[in-house]
Amino acid sequence: MLASILAQVPWQAPTIDYHAIAPEIVLAAGICLIILVDLFVSESKKWITASLTGFVLLGALIPVLTLAVSDPDARSLFDGRYVIDEYALTLKALFLIAGYVVVLLSQNHVEEGDYYQGEYYTLLLTSLTGMVMMGSSRDLVSIFVALEFLSIPAYMLAAWRKRDRKSNEAGVKYYLLGVFASAVMLYGMSLLYGVTGSTLLSEIGRQITVEGDFGGVHALAIVFVVVGFAFKVSAVPFHTWAPDTYEGAPTPVTAFLSVASKAAGFVALVTILYVGVPQAKDVWQPFLWVLAALTMTVGNLLALRQSNIVRMLAYSSISQGGFILMPLAVAGTGDAAGPALQAVVVYLLVYAAMNLGMFAVVIAASRTTRSGEISSFGGLFSYAPGLGVLMTIFLASLAGIPPLGGWIAKFAAFRAVLEAGNGWAYGIAVIGAINSVIAFGYYGNVMREVWMKPAPNGETRAVATPTSLVAALTITGAATLLLGVLPGTVLRFGDLADLVGAFGR
Repeated sequence: MLASILAQVPWQAPTIDYHAIAPEIVLAAGICLIILVDLFVSESKKWITASLTGFVLLGALIPVLTLAVSDPDARSLFDGRYVIDEYALTLKALFLIAGYVVVLLSQNHVEEGDYYQGEYYTLLLTSLTGMVMMGSSRDLVSIFVALEFLSIPAYMLAAWRKRDRKSNEAGVKYYLLGVFASAVMLYGMSLLYGVTGSTLLSEIGRQITVEGDFGGVHALAIVFVVVGFAFKVSAVPFHTWAPDTYEGAPTPVTAFLSVASKAAGFVALVTILYVGVPQAKDVWQPFLWVLAALTMTVGNLLALRQSNIVRMLAYSSISQGGFILMPLAVAGTGDAAGPALQAVVVYLLVYAAMNLGMFAVVIAASRTTRSGEISSFGGLFSYAPGLGVLMTIFLASLAGIPPLGGWIAKFAAFRAVLEAGNGWAYGIAVIGAINSVIAFGYYGNVMREVWMKPAPNGETRAVATPTSLVAALTITGAATLLLGVLPGTVLRFGDLADLVGAFGR
């Protein structure tokens, strides 16, 4: 009976563009490969999983490049719910390259720390797959699935030091608050579906625009969704998980969370604001303005008080998130939508390079100092001049000092804000300028330790830096310098990531 009924139902298999989803296919195959290799190689050869993970990420980058050069038009799959355009490709490349650098940071750290290597890289690849999916997701369901796909492995990675109480605490805090934030966000998404009758973002945008019956339920739904993503990007006051998680997690995982995971949260937030609820700017724009101002200010003020380098970088990451939110706080004003999107993408690209580089220096130096205290970096230039110079470059870039990459990121953010041209825009610009000055206080304090203070305990021996860390430092250092000296390069990527233009066609 059931078979006869199903036979009468017209059904056609969806057309799938396998070239468009090739990066995701490569990553999925890589996850299976790492699991199989880990099962069959001996303990002494577990290091091969790190090399395979790096090759998988580089392999996934190849179809991203071929898609970028083969077809300028956006590719749409599953009735517009999964879109591969210049915006998606730019961010997929960011996630894959950042993931590759994290693998370089992890190789010796995981191997020497007696961690389970196969499981570590499997979870890392799984989380990166969710991030790559996030770049193309244009539906509430696919966004939520991608978000959980990247978050659940991250919860486990944060607690990877199983015998360390701080790591266990980091994983539990991240998990509990993450689940709560996901529940709030999912409730907001369900409300959006209830009032519009669709989970497709472009359809939600049309419903809100055309029908014009915007009410309290719409506003509540949008606020709940923004709150959920505010947790993911550690915006104040939803940031409380970040410092303890960053300090307790293995340092490469902390670097991963502070860059790739944060970027994925911003990507999802931007996609929903620009595609799903662009006409509801009167709701989300003031909310983001307050979040940006609080995040910059609180993050900076708390960073000034830190004595541990990782906790300082955690609060620095919170503050940097406020600068990324700053152009979004005026994105709905006048013609600021395009410059605001460009500023967010540029900031994410530059931030990935300089923050991953900073963590690479911390990992390399800590191999000798065996401490995470800022004072342990005293006199670093005297016994490891290369690391001292690189740390100075990354810190100066985070502070936004020309000609390093950070200056063009902050320039793009301030330009987008000033182009809005109203009182709220000028107000957030002033707050941002004050916070830029405050930030130099704690970045400058670390520079002073590196250059002017004596080495602790008379430390003078050279720092042995593994090849993988040297490669990571080379990639991030070169990127930080080139993006600052050749700002047109990164601005070009910001222009390519035109979410508004991609959906206007």
